Amino acid sequence: TAGYIIALACAIWVIYDVVAKQSRMSGGSKLLWIIFALIFNIITAIVYYFVVKENRQTANRLSNNY
Repeated sequence: TAGYIIALACAIWVIYDVVAKQSRMSGGSKLLWIIFALIFNIITAIVYYFVVKENRQTANRLSNNY
């Protein structure tokens, strides 16, 4: 069903972003995000977006201003 597809897409997005784009994140943090993405797919994706992605975008904006 559509719910499973959305949950799978959320889990894949979080896992891909953690593994491929988060070079500064520690190994333990990566492992926790991956485990949470596999168990709590959609909720993890929402939390990940607001905690990690927004934090990175804010840091990029601040570094571009200086």
